[in-house]
Amino acid sequence: MPAIQQRRNKLSNKLWEQIQLAKSQMEHTHFVIKRRVTVKDLEGNYKSIERPKRIKPWWFMAADGALCLSVFYGSKRLELVPGKTFVSVKNMNDLIKTLELLKSETEAGSLDRAIKNASGALKLNFNKK
Repeated sequence: MPAIQQRRNKLSNKLWEQIQLAKSQMEHTHFVIKRRVTVKDLEGNYKSIERPKRIKPWWFMAADGALCLSVFYGSKRLELVPGKTFVSVKNMNDLIKTLELLKSETEAGSLDRAIKNASGALKLNFNKK
């Protein structure tokens, strides 16, 4: 699979998580994804257990009361439009629609340049010595 397709899939999966998180907040329910981790018990043996994955919402409330959405690739914010790193929406319904639109645009390849820039910036962090 080409690297750009892997990056699209990664961002698309994260957008799906954000959509599910937003829907669960609207319905006042909990959204939990389990992940497997290996831990060492008291006797020194390693065991594989399931733990809930921590998912941070990508949206925040601005000073004027609007919801703002930033899209992250790893720890880097994507520039959706040159110079702009967030989208302002009116309410949670618009937030979910925006996330779904971003997911479909990611799968279509419209955000490839922004993903490539963020990926390159992340790679630079690993080469520091």
